[in-house]
Amino acid sequence: MLRFNNQCFFFCFLIATASWDTFLMLWSFRPQARAFRYVGHKDVVTSVQFSPLGNLLASASRDRTVRLWIPDKRGKSSEFKAHTAPVRSVDFSSDGQFLATASEDKSIKVWSMYRQRFLYSLYRHTHWVRCAKFSLDGRLIVSCSEDKTIKIWDTTSKQCISNFSDSAGFANFVDFSPNGTCIASAGSDHTVKIWDIRLNKLLQHYQVHSCGVNCLSFHPSGNYLISASSDGTLKILDLLEGRLIYTLQGHTGPVFTVSFSKGGEQFSSGGADAQVLLWRTNFDELNCKDIIKRNIKRLHIDSPPHLFDIYPRTPHCHEGKIDSVEINPKLEVIDLQTSTPPIVDILSFDSTTATETIVRTVPEKGEELCRYFLNPSLMPSEYASTTLKKKTEDVSDLPSESQRSIPLAVTEALEHIMDQLNVLTQLFTLKIFWLSGTCLPSFQSSVH
Repeated sequence: MLRFNNQCFFFCFLIATASWDTFLMLWSFRPQARAFRYVGHKDVVTSVQFSPLGNLLASASRDRTVRLWIPDKRGKSSEFKAHTAPVRSVDFSSDGQFLATASEDKSIKVWSMYRQRFLYSLYRHTHWVRCAKFSLDGRLIVSCSEDKTIKIWDTTSKQCISNFSDSAGFANFVDFSPNGTCIASAGSDHTVKIWDIRLNKLLQHYQVHSCGVNCLSFHPSGNYLISASSDGTLKILDLLEGRLIYTLQGHTGPVFTVSFSKGGEQFSSGGADAQVLLWRTNFDELNCKDIIKRNIKRLHIDSPPHLFDIYPRTPHCHEGKIDSVEINPKLEVIDLQTSTPPIVDILSFDSTTATETIVRTVPEKGEELCRYFLNPSLMPSEYASTTLKKKTEDVSDLPSESQRSIPLAVTEALEHIMDQLNVLTQLFTLKIFWLSGTCLPSFQSSVH
């Protein structure tokens, strides 16, 4: 599993990759840049995603945990423990405030990123949940399971509001279209399907792969879709015309994941051959900010459909001869990698641990923030000018984790004991003065 970062650093992209080797890798496109390998998970890492601002990185693993990383060379991470089986996917909401996780324990869990706390679970699936994704406006979650259903959830009512079923196979991956009116599913039955969530019907059906489809990604414009399959190919579909336009060959073996960049000018793919391939698109250049603004204006389920929302209303079963352009980069593109980049191992330490038993999410006025995983970008605006400034100063005065030899919980307990001893000392001194008849010191008025 791999994901593009949503921000540019030094005019270059970053790519995060997850692998069966239990490591998380962070790659930079800068010349002679180092790659960072994050060590923390104890089993296969199944999913990884950057937050919308690119300042956090979430990962899921078969070790039943979810980790939240700060993508720098210090390796600070926060571990979430609530699932009772391997976790299959992670997904941030578009505002970065929430994280959805899907697991083989048949549940979807939603977490608050601001408080680093568990919020609620969604239970209706009867088999492993393979994927869960937020809609762009955050009002809906789509999930797919090995029970051969795709479910739409309302994040306000926490209820399943729509259900799509398929008797032929189950979906390995599912996601919302950029405008939020449709969902696409990658099927184990070799199909790619487009569903209209307003009409609750199948719009398009592509039978272009010869093996199961593992992943897909929408172009930010919503006009194109790329799929990755165990047949070793990537397919690019034109959704407006309802046809296959490109077949990409470059991996040797199954292709597990594919992802467009934020603006759609590039995409990356990863497979069983332990390779990550970076591709450049020849689509029309689009300003990703303009696309997001345009789609947000159209995110109203009950509003009339727009021109760009109208897909062909009949299924498109592409069988038999496939009229598409085939591209094999191994024959047409020179490998520009002259040497393996130096890899820096980063051993993570856990700054916080969140579990399902903690459900309070919004801090009250004056409540202390988490000092060891402070994330200013996730704070509500009301805290930005006062609380954030104060807590940031407090954090800067504290010793770093590498310098701290006593666990944080023990330190806080010792500080509490010292406060109690100070109170007892003052009371004892007050009693001595009273017995001796000496004038009381100036702190008399504050002692009762």
